[in-house]
Amino acid sequence: MDETLAKKLRILADAAKYDASCSSSGAPKRKAGKGELGSTTGAGICHAYTPDGRCISLLKILLTNYCLFDCAYCINRRSSNVERAKFSVDEVVTLTVEFYKRNYIEGLFLSSGIIKSPDHTMELLTRVAKDLRRKHGFRGYIHLKSIPEASPWLIEEAGLYADRLSINLELPTEASLERLAPEKDGAAIQGAMEQIGERIIEAKAEKRRFSPAGQSTQVIVGADATTDESLIRKSAHLYGAYGLKRVYYSAFSPIPEGSSILPLKSPPLQREHRLYQGDWLLRYYAFTPDDVAEAAEDGMLPLDIDPKLAWALKNRGRFPVDVNTGSREMLLRVPGLGARAVDKIIKARRHTRLRLEDVARLTSSLKRARPFLTAADYSPAGLTDRLDLRGRLAEPARQMSLF
Repeated sequence: MDETLAKKLRILADAAKYDASCSSSGAPKRKAGKGELGSTTGAGICHAYTPDGRCISLLKILLTNYCLFDCAYCINRRSSNVERAKFSVDEVVTLTVEFYKRNYIEGLFLSSGIIKSPDHTMELLTRVAKDLRRKHGFRGYIHLKSIPEASPWLIEEAGLYADRLSINLELPTEASLERLAPEKDGAAIQGAMEQIGERIIEAKAEKRRFSPAGQSTQVIVGADATTDESLIRKSAHLYGAYGLKRVYYSAFSPIPEGSSILPLKSPPLQREHRLYQGDWLLRYYAFTPDDVAEAAEDGMLPLDIDPKLAWALKNRGRFPVDVNTGSREMLLRVPGLGARAVDKIIKARRHTRLRLEDVARLTSSLKRARPFLTAADYSPAGLTDRLDLRGRLAEPARQMSLF
């Protein structure tokens, strides 16, 4: 690799690190045919693992970090004093193909600053995906960050070649967007999400290809005064209205020479983690936004305990739950029991009455579950009502487990 291209790669890979929404969960399984290159496994990419235990990764870059916009929270805003670079379409295509051949990557995540116009930028992003697919027969994973202000037909074309499209919501409220990113249009962002969501549904019904891994978004946490409750309610709306696969929460990171209207320091990373846990409850544990909000304290999810435990402690009257007779809905609300553990319990209890030692074999978090369940040989004997229960079950500050 020549020095000029290596320098661009260093700058534009570093500039892309702030975008968290790069998972490929839900991508269809696809293998390369004769004369083609690459494959997708259907499992997550970037900080995730395939079912057979392999860690796989993406080439995660910006097409350019030049930008017409001046969003206060963005390191690449036009007024920022950062080193700039721009790839050509051919350079991104060549890097992707050559890195794949060397077994460095299994796909591409491509975003960009806005140059010349949203349409011009979206056209360049789409050309990268189109050239990879058509000229090189690339069948690996491609995730394109869409430009919401771009013409609808350009976003439509992008969906023909990308496995996933995503549009960053950026900030959860119109007021925050107007204050910190006045050149961005919240209505345009959600309008583009709606367009992509409709096309995905139509393509599935017609059995044709359009962004088969769905769409996702990212929201910045801690750059404004929005509470966790408001963030969770916004996410629930996005899932319901646009069929998003994922909402990613990205803790605000102070930037050099940042605006005086921004916070001076980042929010605790544990806050980002708790939001992911609350989001998980919405998607996999049948919690409603009101349920997650009930776990909050003055609108913020507690940092010392996960939101499921926080909800359980506020609803002690609904516990303990009998593992032999309890409904799946209530077993899913027992702290320490994950969805797979609950399914194993329901399957096992069809054949025998479960004892505590049986439950211990089905979950690795029995300590947290014990005060909230009963078994054939066990009852918590008032543990659910103990005043010190929260303190006994709170996580050490360094621990970050998901339920």
